[in-house]
Amino acid sequence: PISSLTSDPRPPEIIRYGYRSFDRQWVIADSRVGDFMRPELWRSHGPQQVYMISLLTEVVGVGPAATATADIPDLHYFRGSFGGKHVMPMWCDSLCTQPNITSGLLTTLSETYGLDILTEQLFAYVYGILAQPAYVERFWDALELPPPRLPLTKDQGLFQQIVDYGSRLLHLHTYGHRFGSSEDGNIEVGAARCMKGISEQGFENYSYDPETGVLRVGDGEFSPVAPEVWDYSVSGLQVVKSWLGYRQRRRTGRKSSPLDDIRPERWESQMTEELLELLWVLEGTLALQSEGERLLELACRSDLFSHDELPVPTAQERQPPRTAAVNQSQQELPSVGQP
Repeated sequence: PISSLTSDPRPPEIIRYGYRSFDRQWVIADSRVGDFMRPELWRSHGPQQVYMISLLTEVVGVGPAATATADIPDLHYFRGSFGGKHVMPMWCDSLCTQPNITSGLLTTLSETYGLDILTEQLFAYVYGILAQPAYVERFWDALELPPPRLPLTKDQGLFQQIVDYGSRLLHLHTYGHRFGSSEDGNIEVGAARCMKGISEQGFENYSYDPETGVLRVGDGEFSPVAPEVWDYSVSGLQVVKSWLGYRQRRRTGRKSSPLDDIRPERWESQMTEELLELLWVLEGTLALQSEGERLLELACRSDLFSHDELPVPTAQERQPPRTAAVNQSQQELPSVGQP
């Protein structure tokens, strides 16, 4: 218990986690001070893990049907509500040896395409289909009955094109930490620039002028910011507005405890860098949308797998992993939170 600690114990780590879609924040990795720590996710977390998040029991709104993060996602990650709790890790274990895929599916795909299909390729294909607004627009009526369904092509060449596309999206959406030739956390610099710095006193408000493309944050200015970047949303979560709102001196959103009243004392230069990275990620995402729409159209017109041609997951495979391999730091994490 915290009440019995002396000054000697090693303090818990403070690590990145996925707070909302495209929004990375920091958390104390200790379930004695964290709520709903979800041990299954912590045990399966590793340096190559990626999480895809969608709505599996509720209706998807306008925007992509899935988003992704390389960091452990929050319960509300997808759209800032309890509906965003459906997390699909690429791997079941932290060592990345157990694919989170129905047994036999990779074999079926490999036999159809005539080459070995890897876990990462299937994950990138799924993301390339689901993580774009064109999917939601095309299947709007069908998506009234969740969950999202996947058009899985039998065309090997088209499959690979969508894998390549999905990999580029995943590299962007994990802020350069996954699915790239370099996974050093660097992303391609976009058009947006900080034209006027924000004073250290932080900011109380923000505004956007669609005619000039200027985003004003306190006494700072960012430009050019396209209207499509400003308006980008995930099932009602307006990404840039949400990101800014959570960093205001007076926070927006629901309050869960008095800890929410602890706010940044000043605007740091790192916050400016992270806001620019967010704008660049959205710019890159928008630049890829027309290609994604074209590939989705080709996939839907191609010869597709039917449900009865694919293996069905077992009851155990539908459950969160209970005995995943853990590394030393995860073993030391108290596992008393809710899954």
